Amino acid sequence: MDLSRRELNKVPQITLAFWVIKIFATTLGETGGDAVSMTLGLGYLASTAVFFAIFLVVAAAQVRANRYHPALYWAVILATTTAGTTLSDFLDRSAHLGYLGGSLLLLALLGAILLAWRLAMGRIVFQHVADRRVESFYWAAILISNTLGTALGDFTADDKGLGYHGGALVFGGLIALIGAAYLFTRMPRVLLFWAAFVLTRPLGATLGDSLTKPLRDGGLELGTIPSSALLAVAVVVLVALAARKPSVEADG
Repeated sequence: MDLSRRELNKVPQITLAFWVIKIFATTLGETGGDAVSMTLGLGYLASTAVFFAIFLVVAAAQVRANRYHPALYWAVILATTTAGTTLSDFLDRSAHLGYLGGSLLLLALLGAILLAWRLAMGRIVFQHVADRRVESFYWAAILISNTLGTALGDFTADDKGLGYHGGALVFGGLIALIGAAYLFTRMPRVLLFWAAFVLTRPLGATLGDSLTKPLRDGGLELGTIPSSALLAVAVVVLVALAARKPSVEADG
Protein backbone atom coordinates (compact mmCIF):
# COMPACT_ATOMS: atom_id res chain seq x y z
CA MET A 1 0.00 0.00 0.00
CA ASP A 2 1.41 3.39 -0.97
CA LEU A 3 1.90 6.32 1.36
CA SER A 4 -1.02 8.34 0.00
CA ARG A 5 -3.36 5.44 0.68
CA ARG A 6 -2.08 5.06 4.26
CA GLU A 7 -2.56 8.76 4.97
CA LEU A 8 -6.11 8.76 3.64
CA ASN A 9 -8.96 8.89 6.15
CA LYS A 10 -12.44 7.80 5.09
CA VAL A 11 -14.37 8.24 8.33
CA PRO A 12 -15.62 11.43 10.01
CA GLN A 13 -14.09 13.11 13.01
CA ILE A 14 -15.59 11.82 16.25
CA THR A 15 -17.26 14.90 17.71
CA LEU A 16 -20.55 15.70 19.40
CA ALA A 17 -22.04 16.26 15.94
CA PHE A 18 -21.10 12.69 15.00
CA TRP A 19 -23.01 11.26 17.96
CA VAL A 20 -26.05 13.46 17.37
CA ILE A 21 -26.25 12.31 13.74
CA LYS A 22 -25.69 8.71 14.83
CA ILE A 23 -28.63 8.84 17.25
CA PHE A 24 -30.92 10.38 14.63
CA ALA A 25 -29.74 7.80 12.06
CA THR A 26 -30.35 4.86 14.39
CA THR A 27 -33.79 6.21 15.29
CA LEU A 28 -34.55 6.45 11.56
CA GLY A 29 -33.24 2.90 11.14
CA GLU A 30 -35.82 1.70 13.67
CA THR A 31 -38.78 3.53 12.17
CA GLY A 32 -37.68 2.86 8.58
CA GLY A 33 -37.12 -0.84 9.17
CA ASP A 34 -40.51 -1.16 10.86
CA ALA A 35 -42.16 0.82 8.06
CA VAL A 36 -41.04 -1.69 5.44
CA SER A 37 -41.33 -4.92 7.45
CA MET A 38 -44.57 -4.18 9.31
CA THR A 39 -46.42 -1.15 7.91
CA LEU A 40 -45.86 -2.18 4.28
CA GLY A 41 -46.14 -5.86 5.22
CA LEU A 42 -42.96 -7.12 3.57
CA GLY A 43 -41.99 -9.18 6.62
CA TYR A 44 -38.73 -9.42 8.54
CA LEU A 45 -36.84 -11.84 6.28
CA ALA A 46 -37.70 -10.18 2.97
CA SER A 47 -37.05 -6.73 4.44
CA THR A 48 -33.66 -7.89 5.73
CA ALA A 49 -32.79 -9.16 2.25
CA VAL A 50 -33.73 -5.79 0.72
CA PHE A 51 -31.85 -3.71 3.26
CA PHE A 52 -28.84 -6.02 3.25
CA ALA A 53 -28.63 -5.71 -0.55
CA ILE A 54 -28.70 -1.92 -0.17
CA PHE A 55 -26.01 -2.18 2.49
CA LEU A 56 -23.76 -4.23 0.18
CA VAL A 57 -24.14 -1.69 -2.64
CA VAL A 58 -23.42 1.43 -0.57
CA ALA A 59 -20.70 -0.29 1.49
CA ALA A 60 -18.94 -1.39 -1.70
CA ALA A 61 -19.08 2.19 -2.98
CA GLN A 62 -17.73 3.44 0.35
CA VAL A 63 -14.83 0.97 0.31
CA ARG A 64 -13.95 1.87 -3.30
CA ALA A 65 -14.08 5.60 -2.60
CA ASN A 66 -10.72 7.34 -2.32
CA ARG A 67 -11.75 9.83 0.37
CA TYR A 68 -14.41 10.60 2.95
CA HIS A 69 -17.80 11.44 1.45
CA PRO A 70 -20.26 12.45 4.19
CA ALA A 71 -23.40 11.46 2.27
CA LEU A 72 -21.95 8.08 1.32
CA TYR A 73 -20.63 7.32 4.79
CA TRP A 74 -23.95 8.09 6.46
CA ALA A 75 -25.84 6.18 3.78
CA VAL A 76 -23.91 3.08 4.85
CA ILE A 77 -24.70 3.81 8.50
CA LEU A 78 -28.40 4.12 7.64
CA ALA A 79 -28.27 0.87 5.68
CA THR A 80 -26.80 -0.93 8.68
CA THR A 81 -29.46 0.47 11.01
CA THR A 82 -32.40 -0.54 8.81
CA ALA A 83 -30.91 -3.95 8.03
CA GLY A 84 -30.06 -4.35 11.71
CA THR A 85 -33.63 -3.57 12.74
CA THR A 86 -35.24 -6.17 10.50
CA LEU A 87 -32.51 -8.80 11.05
CA SER A 88 -32.79 -8.45 14.81
CA ASP A 89 -36.58 -8.70 14.65
CA PHE A 90 -36.27 -11.82 12.48
CA LEU A 91 -33.87 -13.50 14.93
CA ASP A 92 -35.84 -12.48 18.01
CA ARG A 93 -39.36 -13.12 16.73
CA SER A 94 -39.46 -15.26 13.59
CA ALA A 95 -36.53 -17.48 14.62
CA HIS A 96 -37.87 -17.51 18.21
CA LEU A 97 -34.54 -16.72 19.87
CA GLY A 98 -36.17 -14.09 22.05
CA TYR A 99 -34.70 -10.70 22.82
CA LEU A 100 -32.19 -12.05 25.33
CA GLY A 101 -31.13 -14.97 23.12
CA GLY A 102 -30.78 -12.71 20.10
CA SER A 103 -28.77 -10.18 22.11
CA LEU A 104 -26.37 -12.83 23.41
CA LEU A 105 -25.88 -14.32 19.94
CA LEU A 106 -25.17 -10.93 18.40
CA LEU A 107 -22.89 -9.92 21.27
CA ALA A 108 -20.85 -13.09 20.71
CA LEU A 109 -20.69 -12.38 16.97
CA LEU A 110 -19.55 -8.79 17.57
CA GLY A 111 -16.87 -10.05 19.96
CA ALA A 112 -15.69 -12.55 17.34
CA ILE A 113 -15.45 -9.82 14.68
CA LEU A 114 -13.49 -7.50 16.95
CA LEU A 115 -11.17 -10.33 17.98
CA ALA A 116 -10.57 -11.32 14.36
CA TRP A 117 -9.91 -7.65 13.55
CA ARG A 118 -7.38 -7.41 16.38
CA LEU A 119 -5.60 -10.61 15.37
CA ALA A 120 -5.55 -9.82 11.65
CA MET A 121 -4.58 -6.13 11.79
CA GLY A 122 -2.79 -5.81 15.12
CA ARG A 123 -5.20 -3.24 16.56
CA ILE A 124 -8.79 -2.04 16.39
CA VAL A 125 -9.29 1.56 15.28
CA PHE A 126 -12.13 4.02 14.85
CA GLN A 127 -10.65 7.46 14.21
CA HIS A 128 -8.59 6.70 11.10
CA VAL A 129 -9.71 4.16 8.51
CA ALA A 130 -8.07 3.96 5.10
CA ASP A 131 -6.90 0.41 4.44
CA ARG A 132 -9.62 -1.64 2.73
CA ARG A 133 -9.12 -4.64 5.01
CA VAL A 134 -9.53 -2.42 8.04
CA GLU A 135 -12.60 -0.83 6.49
CA SER A 136 -14.16 -4.24 5.87
CA PHE A 137 -13.79 -5.10 9.57
CA TYR A 138 -15.08 -1.62 10.47
CA TRP A 139 -18.32 -2.01 8.54
CA ALA A 140 -18.86 -5.60 9.64
CA ALA A 141 -18.54 -4.48 13.27
CA ILE A 142 -20.94 -1.58 12.67
CA LEU A 143 -23.54 -3.81 11.01
CA ILE A 144 -23.53 -6.25 13.92
CA SER A 145 -23.38 -3.41 16.48
CA ASN A 146 -26.53 -1.87 15.07
CA THR A 147 -28.27 -5.26 14.94
CA LEU A 148 -27.27 -5.97 18.53
CA GLY A 149 -28.51 -2.56 19.61
CA THR A 150 -31.98 -3.27 18.25
CA ALA A 151 -32.20 -6.49 20.25
CA LEU A 152 -30.94 -4.76 23.41
CA GLY A 153 -33.48 -1.98 23.04
CA ASP A 154 -36.36 -4.44 22.65
CA PHE A 155 -35.07 -6.56 25.54
CA THR A 156 -34.97 -3.57 27.87
CA ALA A 157 -38.27 -2.02 26.78
CA ASP A 158 -40.31 -5.24 26.53
CA ASP A 159 -38.75 -8.09 28.50
CA LYS A 160 -37.64 -5.89 31.38
CA GLY A 161 -40.85 -3.88 31.33
CA LEU A 162 -39.19 -0.46 31.30
CA GLY A 163 -41.16 0.70 28.29
CA TYR A 164 -39.82 2.82 25.46
CA HIS A 165 -39.27 5.98 27.51
CA GLY A 166 -37.69 4.05 30.38
CA GLY A 167 -35.39 2.20 27.98
CA ALA A 168 -34.35 5.48 26.37
CA LEU A 169 -33.49 6.90 29.79
CA VAL A 170 -31.42 3.82 30.68
CA PHE A 171 -29.37 3.88 27.49
CA GLY A 172 -29.05 7.66 27.55
CA GLY A 173 -27.69 7.40 31.08
CA LEU A 174 -25.18 4.72 30.05
CA ILE A 175 -23.99 6.87 27.16
CA ALA A 176 -23.58 9.80 29.57
CA LEU A 177 -21.40 7.59 31.78
CA ILE A 178 -19.24 6.71 28.78
CA GLY A 179 -18.93 10.42 28.00
CA ALA A 180 -17.81 11.08 31.55
CA ALA A 181 -15.28 8.26 31.31
CA TYR A 182 -13.93 9.84 28.12
CA LEU A 183 -13.56 13.24 29.79
CA PHE A 184 -12.27 12.22 33.20
CA THR A 185 -10.49 8.87 32.86
CA ARG A 186 -7.73 7.31 30.81
CA MET A 187 -9.83 4.35 29.68
CA PRO A 188 -8.91 3.18 26.16
CA ARG A 189 -10.60 5.42 23.62
CA VAL A 190 -11.28 2.55 21.26
CA LEU A 191 -13.19 0.69 24.00
CA LEU A 192 -15.25 3.78 24.83
CA PHE A 193 -16.02 4.41 21.16
CA TRP A 194 -17.34 0.93 20.44
CA ALA A 195 -19.30 0.85 23.70
CA ALA A 196 -20.94 4.16 22.81
CA PHE A 197 -21.52 3.01 19.25
CA VAL A 198 -23.39 -0.07 20.44
CA LEU A 199 -25.44 1.83 23.03
CA THR A 200 -26.58 4.60 20.69
CA ARG A 201 -28.42 1.94 18.69
CA PRO A 202 -30.78 0.76 21.48
CA LEU A 203 -31.26 4.41 22.38
CA GLY A 204 -32.39 5.02 18.80
CA ALA A 205 -34.52 1.87 18.86
CA THR A 206 -36.41 2.93 21.98
CA LEU A 207 -36.78 6.50 20.73
CA GLY A 208 -38.07 5.23 17.39
CA ASP A 209 -40.59 2.94 19.06
CA SER A 210 -41.71 5.74 21.36
CA LEU A 211 -42.58 7.76 18.25
CA THR A 212 -44.44 5.06 16.36
CA LYS A 213 -46.02 2.58 18.76
CA PRO A 214 -49.68 2.93 19.83
CA LEU A 215 -50.65 5.16 22.72
CA ARG A 216 -51.85 2.15 24.72
CA ASP A 217 -48.31 0.70 24.52
CA GLY A 218 -46.61 3.90 25.66
CA GLY A 219 -45.83 5.32 22.21
CA LEU A 220 -46.92 8.54 20.52
CA GLU A 221 -48.58 6.73 17.57
CA LEU A 222 -47.11 9.06 14.95
CA GLY A 223 -46.76 6.23 12.45
CA THR A 224 -43.64 4.67 10.96
CA ILE A 225 -43.81 6.40 7.58
CA PRO A 226 -44.38 10.00 8.79
CA SER A 227 -41.78 9.53 11.54
CA SER A 228 -39.27 8.12 9.04
CA ALA A 229 -39.84 11.02 6.65
CA LEU A 230 -39.25 13.61 9.36
CA LEU A 231 -36.17 11.81 10.68
CA ALA A 232 -34.75 11.46 7.16
CA VAL A 233 -35.03 15.22 6.65
CA ALA A 234 -33.34 15.80 10.01
CA VAL A 235 -30.46 13.45 9.14
CA VAL A 236 -29.90 15.10 5.75
CA VAL A 237 -29.84 18.56 7.33
CA LEU A 238 -27.49 17.49 10.14
CA VAL A 239 -25.07 15.76 7.76
CA ALA A 240 -25.02 18.82 5.50
CA LEU A 241 -24.37 21.15 8.44
CA ALA A 242 -21.63 18.92 9.86
CA ALA A 243 -19.94 18.69 6.45
CA ARG A 244 -19.72 22.50 6.27
CA LYS A 245 -18.41 23.05 9.77
CA PRO A 246 -14.84 21.99 10.71
CA SER A 247 -14.57 20.26 14.06
CA VAL A 248 -11.93 18.97 16.38
CA GLU A 249 -11.11 15.29 16.07
CA ALA A 250 -11.31 13.13 19.16
CA ASP A 251 -8.12 11.65 20.57
CA GLY A 252 -7.27 8.23 19.25
